[in-house]
Amino acid sequence: MSQPPMLSCPLKQTNEIDWVYPLKAHIRQAYGDDPDRYTEECNTLNRLRQDMRGAGKDSAAGRDLLYRYYGQLELLDLRFPVDENHIKISFTWLDAFTHKPISQYSLAYEKASIIFNISAVLSCHAANQNRFEDAGLKTAYHSFQAAAGMFTYINENFLHAPSTDLSRDTVKTLISIMLAQGQEVFLQKQIADGKKVGLLAKLASQASYLYAQAVEGVQENAQKGVFDKLWVQVAQVKHRFSSSLAQYYQALADDDANAHGMAVARLQAAEVDGKDALRIAAAFPSSVSPNSNLNSDAGACLTDASRKHLANVQERLAAFNKDNDFIYHQNIPAETTLSVIPKLPAAKAIPVSELYQGQDIQRIIGPDIFQKLVPMSVTESASLYDEEKAKLIRAEAENVETANGEMAASLDYLKLPGSLNILKGGMDQEPSADEGFRAWCEELAGHEPFGKAFEQLLADKSTINGFLDRCTKQLDMEESICEKMRSKYGADWTQQPSSRLTSILWSDIQSYRGAIDEASNSDTQLLNTARQHESDFDEMRSAGETDEADVLYQRAMQKVGGSRSRGRNGVTSPASPQEGSLLDDDYGEGGTTVPDQIAKVEDLLKRLSLIKRDRMQVLKDLKEKAQGDDISNVLILNKKSIANHESQLFQAELEKYRSHQNRLLQGTHKQTVLMKELTKAYGDLLQDKRVRSEQLRYENFTKQRNQVASKYKRVFQAFNGLVDGLVRAKSFYSEMKDTVESLEKNVDTFVSNRRSEGAQLLGQIERDKANHSGGQADRERDRLRDLMERMSMDPSSSPAKTSTSRPPTLSGPSQTQDPYSNKSQPPASNYYPRPPSNPNTAPSLHSPAGLPRGYPQHSATGATQGERMGEAGGLPSVNDPYNPMVYPFQSPLSAPPPGQGVYYHNHVQAPHHPYSQQAYPQNGQYSQQGYVPPPPPPGPPPPSQMMFGNPDMSHPSGPGGYAYHQPPRQNEGAATQQEQHDPWAGLNAWK
Repeated sequence: MSQPPMLSCPLKQTNEIDWVYPLKAHIRQAYGDDPDRYTEECNTLNRLRQDMRGAGKDSAAGRDLLYRYYGQLELLDLRFPVDENHIKISFTWLDAFTHKPISQYSLAYEKASIIFNISAVLSCHAANQNRFEDAGLKTAYHSFQAAAGMFTYINENFLHAPSTDLSRDTVKTLISIMLAQGQEVFLQKQIADGKKVGLLAKLASQASYLYAQAVEGVQENAQKGVFDKLWVQVAQVKHRFSSSLAQYYQALADDDANAHGMAVARLQAAEVDGKDALRIAAAFPSSVSPNSNLNSDAGACLTDASRKHLANVQERLAAFNKDNDFIYHQNIPAETTLSVIPKLPAAKAIPVSELYQGQDIQRIIGPDIFQKLVPMSVTESASLYDEEKAKLIRAEAENVETANGEMAASLDYLKLPGSLNILKGGMDQEPSADEGFRAWCEELAGHEPFGKAFEQLLADKSTINGFLDRCTKQLDMEESICEKMRSKYGADWTQQPSSRLTSILWSDIQSYRGAIDEASNSDTQLLNTARQHESDFDEMRSAGETDEADVLYQRAMQKVGGSRSRGRNGVTSPASPQEGSLLDDDYGEGGTTVPDQIAKVEDLLKRLSLIKRDRMQVLKDLKEKAQGDDISNVLILNKKSIANHESQLFQAELEKYRSHQNRLLQGTHKQTVLMKELTKAYGDLLQDKRVRSEQLRYENFTKQRNQVASKYKRVFQAFNGLVDGLVRAKSFYSEMKDTVESLEKNVDTFVSNRRSEGAQLLGQIERDKANHSGGQADRERDRLRDLMERMSMDPSSSPAKTSTSRPPTLSGPSQTQDPYSNKSQPPASNYYPRPPSNPNTAPSLHSPAGLPRGYPQHSATGATQGERMGEAGGLPSVNDPYNPMVYPFQSPLSAPPPGQGVYYHNHVQAPHHPYSQQAYPQNGQYSQQGYVPPPPPPGPPPPSQMMFGNPDMSHPSGPGGYAYHQPPRQNEGAATQQEQHDPWAGLNAWK
């Protein structure tokens, strides 16, 4: 038996294209990635298009191939802008009805053509179903509605169609056809199931209405040459046929309602529509064109169905007329006065999102081919979703933390569960030291007493004071000798006073002594601390070495009265076995025993612990689930549908965590209830007198333990303070020792230079006296000779000769010859150039090599060494007289640079005091501001080995101790030679 034909849409055909090259070029330019990495992906997309071209038109497999390619195009559109301005690919499709080729560069055209073919495949699949079977009816019914939904998607999302088959009018007509045929299939199913005639009339009325709409569109498109003319005939036949069915079933309903006249009128109308349907079907050609997409027996099927239905209507009409004429005698209304039959829509367009409802759409589309290329917009949306997840996690974590904190605070306030130990007799029978006390004892173990360290500090301090005392003694002695020589020789002693040159040295000595005094105060404080805790240190050290920290701790507890009774080994304990515990007591009948109350409290504590553990596990599961939650694929699949609606999508996605949030909320509520029960139960327990007494004993015992721990904590802190203080003190004295040693060397150098200067000044004074004595003898001899001549009786003598006598010769320093040379003037040398003739030459700030820094060389007229060098290019020889008074006080042109003008070397700054953090003054120049010290005496500089301040060297005899120093043995030959030519070698014999 044949079934009435159904209209189905033909498929669009397309030409082959190449996806590989354009996509690789865009990957290189836009993403900056290596396109060769995506060769397989590009080839996969190419294969999908090839498979789509060969998809069958009436199979579910063909529909899935088309939808898979379309889904990949949607994903592709998120990453690659395929249009004429970016990736230019020409998509050529033939019109499904006119077969005219249309080409465009738009990816939207490709997608619209694919959706059109999906709709066409769905319509063909539905039209070819066997509708005499339930499975066939259901498949056809769903496929017609899905095809209508896909066509609706084209009209809603693709505007300005380039081809006729995609135009809005054409697609709208196709939607009407698909819905009408879906309504017809549903009606056939209801007829087969024998449903009520009233329902069947309404369904048929809706089908007639839909076919009427389709007839209008089909006729218009047929006139334009789009649809085949056979489609017009099929639509007209189905429209008349559905209208006749509606009237027929409504007549049956009216007859059941005793409206016999109305029933006859409707059957008459059904007969008219049935005859029209049969007339149109009879005019159907025997052969159909391929473009109509109809079978060759379509006309015969329509004619047969129409004829059968007309015969059925006519039979019923004759029966109803007979009954009305003989029985009911009701008036038969005119056809135009019949009421419109209500419509009942049973077919609707299925949206694209519901096309695969109940199936795994990801399985059909397959994995994202270019999933390694993630668009920036999707990444940003995913980041926003991650922020929403993070907010949710933080909120729940804060709630959990708050609930845990409330539980901990409540239990701490109730002193649970620790306070139950004393009530159950479960406290330690022997007080044992905690880990902190053991660690303190172990750290003190093996540490030597502090006595040796303090002795070493005392020795270092004595050594430093010795250095400072020797420096003070040398400076005092030098100043005393200088003033004694000045008192003896008066104005002839022209050496500068020592006080003006040693002010900074004295300042340093005073600063160092102050630092030592303050360090002594710190040492005293450390020593007092060591003596105060010496016994405690010894006890903890011994306990750590013998591993008896517990014994020391128990003895300490005994001293503070840490228990009320004696335990094992004579050690006190908080609850002795003789006293028993509260668990051994019973109140007897009529009341709840203490053990029962304690058991109830413990049960509540266990339940609270389980709630907390479950809450933490739920929070952990929530975090793990959120960490693995990636909605990138969801965002990619719904990119266009969620535009400006991301927050709604995020809220929908966050609903998956609702179960975890509810569990956490329920746990918090249960905790609140249990805490109330625990507070009440524990309060009832504490009302007992024995319980209160035991609790008081426990509190006293806890206080005593805290006292012991606090005491030994202070001892340990004092020990650490002593160790740290002694280390800093040792470092301080070590640095101070180096500093004062440097100071002593500087003082020795200064005193040595001053003694050498004084020795040369003393020699100059002696020479001046000798020269003055020789001139006076010559004058006396001349006076005696003159007197003898006057007293002479020789007539040849005359007073006139007196005027021709040789005047007395006065010798001066400039006429004194070098006793070691036959020349009256010393030769010029590199170290001693001749005096300059220009007194206005600027002084030189550089000392000649071999001389101590800070001794500018001056001439006898007060000119500096630089001036003399500018005039004659030389310095006075060793034998020139030396007079320090020719160097008056001069204001320097500018302040000397740092490091110049000092009388010593290797000076080190005073270290900072390590205890009091006092900063000591830095050593500057050992010459006062604006004062130019006298130059060193002529001759070679004294050797560095001649240290006057050596306490082991005896001072030579002589005036003020200024004498020649014996050089070291290794320079014995050079010293002997110098002694032979030294004009001051006889100074040792001067008394």
